[in-house]
Amino acid sequence: MVDKVINTIKANNMFQPGDKVIVAVSGGPDSICLLHILNDIRESLGIILVAAHVNHCLRGKDADEDESYVKEFCRGIGIECFVLRENVHEISKERGISCEMAGREVRYKFFLQLLGRINAQKIAIAHNSNDQGETVLMRIIRGTGLDGLEGIKAVRDNIYVRPILDVTRKEIEEYCQKNNLNPRIDKTNLESIYARNKIRLELIPYIQNNFNPDIIDSLNRLASIVRVDNEYINNVSVEAYKKYCNKNKEKVIIIKDAFKQHEAVLVRLLRMALREIKGNLYNFDKNHIQDIINLQKGETGKNIALPQKVRVINDYGDIQITSVIEKKAIVYEEDQYILKVNEKVTIKNYNLIVDLKIIENNKKFNLKDKTLVKYFDYDKIHGEIKLRHRKNGDRFTPIGMKGSKKLKDLFIDLKIPKDERDIVPLITFNDEIAWVIGYRISDKFKVDTYTKNILQIIIEREE
Repeated sequence: MVDKVINTIKANNMFQPGDKVIVAVSGGPDSICLLHILNDIRESLGIILVAAHVNHCLRGKDADEDESYVKEFCRGIGIECFVLRENVHEISKERGISCEMAGREVRYKFFLQLLGRINAQKIAIAHNSNDQGETVLMRIIRGTGLDGLEGIKAVRDNIYVRPILDVTRKEIEEYCQKNNLNPRIDKTNLESIYARNKIRLELIPYIQNNFNPDIIDSLNRLASIVRVDNEYINNVSVEAYKKYCNKNKEKVIIIKDAFKQHEAVLVRLLRMALREIKGNLYNFDKNHIQDIINLQKGETGKNIALPQKVRVINDYGDIQITSVIEKKAIVYEEDQYILKVNEKVTIKNYNLIVDLKIIENNKKFNLKDKTLVKYFDYDKIHGEIKLRHRKNGDRFTPIGMKGSKKLKDLFIDLKIPKDERDIVPLITFNDEIAWVIGYRISDKFKVDTYTKNILQIIIEREE
C-alpha cells in the first residue's frame, strides 16, 4: 500500500524537495493513515510535515476527544499540530447554508490561512478511492458535464494534493489495524443524514449486490478516462480563447468567428470569459451559456443580464461580457469644459490632457499624422471651443460629406457599442461638433489650400 501511495505522489508530481506540507487531520482512519504514511516517507521525499485539525463543535464530547486524539497522535510522532475550534452550526444558521457546506468552508479557509502563516507549499487531503467513486456517482445523479465526471483531482491549484486517492477504504482500514493506529470513528458517517452518506451506505452497496461488485473501481476508471479526454478538449478551448477573445478594461470581447467553433469548445470558451470577468462560475449554468449563444444569433444592440451583475451585449455579432458597475450619470449641460488656445489643461472627469496651439499653414506637416492630433482651419472657428459628451439632437458633418447626419447614426456606422457612446469625448466650436475624438473630424473646419492659421489640438490619455 505504501508503494501505491508513493506511485501516486510521483505520477502527479505532488511534492518538491523542501516543501512544507500541511496534512488535514480529522482523526478518522483516512487522515490518520495519510499522516502516518507521509511521516514514514517524508525523509525520502525531502518534505516537512505539520498537521491541521478543525474541531467543528458539532458532536460535543466526541468532537473534543477527536481533537485530543489528534494532538496526542501528532505529539507521538513529533509533528507540530495546529488546531481551530469553530461553531459550524452557528455559522450555518447565520449564512443559511448546510452544516456540511459551512464545515467545508471553515476547514479550507483555515488551511489556506495557515499555508500563508507558516509559509507552507502544499495541503494534503485524505480523499481515497471510495471517495472518488462516491463523488462521481453523486455528480451523475445531480447531472454534470465532463468536468464533474473527472471527480476529485489528485492535485488542484498546485496546492491541494491527495496522496491516497488510489487507495481503497478497505486498504486504509487494514493499514490502521496492522499499525495499531486506533483512529477515531465519526458516528455521523454511519448515519444516512447527508446525500453522500446515503450514496455510501445505501446506493453503492445496492449496486454492488445487484449489478456490479466492482462499482468503485468502475467509477474510478470512468473518472480517469474522462480526465484524459477532457484535458485535451480544454487545451483546444484555451487556444480558441486566446484566438477569439480580448480583455478590454472590464469586459471580454468575443469575436463572432468564435461561435463557429464546435459546441464543446464554444461552451468552455464562454465559461472562461465569465470566469475572467467574475473570477468564478457561481450561479452560472448551462441555460446561461445557451442564452449567450442565442443572443449572438440575434440583433445587434440586444443584451441580457446574467447572475452576479453580468451583462452580455451583441455588438454586430461580437459578444461583449462585462461586469455591471454603477456609474454616475453624465449631466450633459454641466459636464463640459471651455478650452483656451495656447493652454494645456488636464480634465480629470475625462482622463484627458488637451493642448491647443495656433500654427501657420506652411504645408510641412502631415494632416493625417496621429489619431489624437488633429488640425482645423482657425479662421473658420467662431465662439467657444469646448470639450463635452454627446447630447440630444447632436448632428455632425464627417469630412468629405456635404450634408450633416445624426451623431447617433455616425456611432452606428462606426460600430461603437451602445454602452460606450455616452462617454465618447467631442470637441465643439460654438457648440458645433468639430471632432469626434478618436474617430472623425468635421468637413466644415478642415484645413484646405486657403487656410492661413491652423488650430492644432493634441489629446493625450491621462495615465
